[in-house]
Amino acid sequence: MAQHARQPALNRPSNDYHLLPVTDRQMRYARAIAEKSALEIPVEAQRDRKLLSDWISTHKPRSTSQFDNYPTGKQVAFAERISRSKRRPIPSECFRDKKMMSRWIDHNK
Repeated sequence: MAQHARQPALNRPSNDYHLLPVTDRQMRYARAIAEKSALEIPVEAQRDRKLLSDWISTHKPRSTSQFDNYPTGKQVAFAERISRSKRRPIPSECFRDKKMMSRWIDHNK
């Protein structure tokens, strides 16, 4: 009887429900990077969205735009929300340097 009670537990889904499959767009971008760089995409990364994202971040070509150092729109919006709620102004230099903006956010949360 005890063996019969354990049987349904073996038929449960595995505990990897948190692993999300890669998106088509993500895979196309990774393949473009791999083709240009003559690299192989690891099999594990082709199955797991986070692993593929990490692989892309590591291997994507580095841009040299003058705006690379600027904070993202999400970062600015979050900082402005904090600024309004805490009634603290955001220093103007934070809008030109993402690291400074990140530090300001961390100190004012």
